[in-house]
Amino acid sequence: MNYWLFKSEPSTWSWEEQMAKGEIGEEWDGIRNYQARNFMRDMRIGDRGFFYHSQTEKAVVGVVEIAAEAHPDSTTDDERWECVDVKAVKPVKKPVTLKMIKSEPRLSEMVLVKNSRLSIQPVTEEEWTVVCEMAGISV
Repeated sequence: MNYWLFKSEPSTWSWEEQMAKGEIGEEWDGIRNYQARNFMRDMRIGDRGFFYHSQTEKAVVGVVEIAAEAHPDSTTDDERWECVDVKAVKPVKKPVTLKMIKSEPRLSEMVLVKNSRLSIQPVTEEEWTVVCEMAGISV
């Protein structure tokens, strides 16, 4: 299993909206960055990801699962862009802020710390475990 982090502005697509989609999930569409698109191409059904509210909150607020592997993004006719479908797994008990992540030495190499602008990022298994611990969840 691989682990990921998906960033979304709550005003565009919130954790609450993601949860409301239930088992069906939703396309993670609109990504127009080649590196993020390539990460989506590496995702497999069952991989897990953190749902991260960007902008004002800057915090991990939930866990999602890949429900469909990379396929054409329905929001464009441009064949270069693909997306995956994600479904909500569970909310975190305690949101894990960017400030908390940056202050945790075991997360000093996390992509979120090094390149916080990238909208989809890989997360190592160790980072996954640490953030889950900080969030008060086990997944």
